[in-house]
Amino acid sequence: MKIISGGQTGADRAALDAAIDCGIPHGGWCPAGRLAEDGTIDAKYQLDETVSAKYSTRTKANVRDSDVTIIFSHGELMGGSLFTKEVAERYSKPYLHIDLNQTTNPYTELTEFLSGFDKDIKLNIAGPRSSNDPKIYEAVYKVIKELISCQN
Repeated sequence: MKIISGGQTGADRAALDAAIDCGIPHGGWCPAGRLAEDGTIDAKYQLDETVSAKYSTRTKANVRDSDVTIIFSHGELMGGSLFTKEVAERYSKPYLHIDLNQTTNPYTELTEFLSGFDKDIKLNIAGPRSSNDPKIYEAVYKVIKELISCQN
């Protein structure tokens, strides 16, 4: 499995940090200049820069280059998370929206969805940034770490 993400604070960073902490491959696209809401995305995240600083360019590239997109939220999709869903639909790419306010077990929901896919999968993780959802980082980190079966 390879974790793909755009490097923004929140859901993106949580997925990348879980991959790094568990020693599995990670990558993806980030905006030119490695832009994020908290400044420049740290070089420890093995992300390629798009030619544009627009977040939408990064989102399109990550959906395009992954096998499956998982979008986490606390509530309905908005902003960039909604755009990610729309891009997945436009590219006819499989995706799953996990509303952490509605599910009792996001790990089970995720593993059931992924059971129909190869184990050698590029998994794009998306969701809100930290400023829009201060609790998203911890929730996504926990689910992705459990998915990877990492005890670190």
